[in-house]
Amino acid sequence: MAKKHRITIILECTSCARRGIKKGSRGISRYMTKKNRRNTPKRLELRKFCPYCFKHTIYVEITKTR
Repeated sequence: MAKKHRITIILECTSCARRGIKKGSRGISRYMTKKNRRNTPKRLELRKFCPYCFKHTIYVEITKTR
């Protein structure tokens, strides 16, 4: 039986989250991606474009889903 090292994660814009926008509103930009749990055991941080901030910001991993 093969071990599953790839998991799906959600990345969230840090600058939108700091402004106090409600989590359920459309104002927070999120991306879904996959990461290898074996190679990156810590939380993932990437620079991506936020359409609400109109600039490149840091996105951090908020949730792991299967």
